[in-house]
Amino acid sequence: MLIDLTQLKPGEAGIIKELRGGFGFTKRIYNMGIREGKLIKKVSSHFWRGPQTIEIDNARIAIGFGMAGKIFIEVNG
Repeated sequence: MLIDLTQLKPGEAGIIKELRGGFGFTKRIYNMGIREGKLIKKVSSHFWRGPQTIEIDNARIAIGFGMAGKIFIEVNG
């Protein structure tokens, strides 16, 4: 099942399958270490479209709701 990062519940993890954005978005997200094929875990999310905290490569990163909506994850279930 393919969902965007905003739909992932805190504590759930999955593999990044697709990044849907322009050149600027892709460049910025790659610089954070977020790439297709990597395991990503959602740590927490802020209420009402706030920042999403994720864990990738043993690092925690907070990204905005809009950016999180462009990162698509494959989860089992």
